[in-house]
Amino acid sequence: MAKQIAKPSAKSPASRGPHRSSVCRVALIGFGTVGRAVAKILCENPDPSLRLTHICNRNVEKKKQPWVPSNVIWTDDVDSILSSDVDVVIELIGGLHPPGEIVRRALESGKSVVTANKQLIARHGSELLQLARSKGCQIEFGASVAGGVPVLPALRTGLCGDRLHGIAGILNGTCNYILSRIENAKIPFSEALEEAQARGYAEADASEDLDGGDARAKLAILALAGLHTQVAPESIRARTIRAIDAVDFDYAAELNCTIRQISRADLKQVLKEDSTEGSKEDTLYAEVGPCLVPADSPFGRVQRNLNLVLTSGQYGGDMAFLGAGAGGDPTAVAVVSDLMFVAQNRSAGPSEKDSGKDAAPSVATATAVPMAITKISSDFETPWYLRFFVRDQPGIVARLAQIMAAHHLNIDSLLQKPGFDKASLPFVITLEPCRDSLLHPALEEMASLDFAIRPCLCLPILR
Repeated sequence: MAKQIAKPSAKSPASRGPHRSSVCRVALIGFGTVGRAVAKILCENPDPSLRLTHICNRNVEKKKQPWVPSNVIWTDDVDSILSSDVDVVIELIGGLHPPGEIVRRALESGKSVVTANKQLIARHGSELLQLARSKGCQIEFGASVAGGVPVLPALRTGLCGDRLHGIAGILNGTCNYILSRIENAKIPFSEALEEAQARGYAEADASEDLDGGDARAKLAILALAGLHTQVAPESIRARTIRAIDAVDFDYAAELNCTIRQISRADLKQVLKEDSTEGSKEDTLYAEVGPCLVPADSPFGRVQRNLNLVLTSGQYGGDMAFLGAGAGGDPTAVAVVSDLMFVAQNRSAGPSEKDSGKDAAPSVATATAVPMAITKISSDFETPWYLRFFVRDQPGIVARLAQIMAAHHLNIDSLLQKPGFDKASLPFVITLEPCRDSLLHPALEEMASLDFAIRPCLCLPILR
């Protein structure tokens, strides 16, 4: 990565070209669960090349800890840190405001940034990467996706020589815990959610997790870092897991499957609509939501609150990354690893970075300039699982089959387990592969049928 040397400043002795200090001065903004764990690592296992100089948080007097060295400055004044001579700012507040302003100001002043802020990177990552490059510093965000699982560092180093075309993952540990509990304990969704909240895996308002907002922000970051595509999280369709019932796992097992919240993105070239010359355009197919996956697949074997990411490359094939996706300690390890990476690049000096010697590529280098995606789509072509709850009466299957035939949908199988109340009877129809856009008009027509007592649950079947 090209290095621009900042103008000398009386307040920034560390930036004076060849006279820069060999010690990287670090300020930590945010002393919550992850921030505290980061400080613990830096204080209990000190690296001679790193020095924690500032800790910034609201109500800072209540946050002070005896294990933090006495020469560390505790403050609630962000401005004092941004005007200081620190080399790296670690931002662990979360959210868009004020972290967005803090990160931009740090980069503008030539300070590198390490962050775990998925919402900020998902929405403004490309812009911040370009700002960092223009100021000759770095922004690293390996902890923003999958916590302690080193997915983004792998994209930066181990996989940057490949051309990735697909990324899929279990990116939200809360959803995976809830779905695993429904499956294994045969309990209702509401009870599994209460358990997750009691264990600290889910917030009191878990909407961001349950409805896919958290996972799609992470998927947008993976698309940026791995597929070199810039996509707003809001343009990725997210489906909730709230409608999943214990009976769905029984029917999934009949198909040798289980159910997981899957985030997936595939980059393809497709023919342009109304193209007379057969020209193609880059299209990113992206979606987050519950899916049926084979029980013996990597996704099917992931239990509790673990995360899994699979990448598909043109040359290297498929790669898998599994581990704890949340929690203070695993996330802190990812943050400190990013910090050490920044310090190593900094110690290499401008001349070595400019020549490319002994310097690993940063996320900024690996991401380069994102491609312009002209089309974002959730119109995947897959087999489908349709679960109905109905008041039993003659002719139900015939009426559903009539609607499906009218919409050119082919039924693959019909499953009905015995022993259920006829007033609330669950059964399943699976469909042969078809596009999402072809299926949904049929679902809208089915929703108006008088025997339907719940909306049809429609899940892709991934093979």
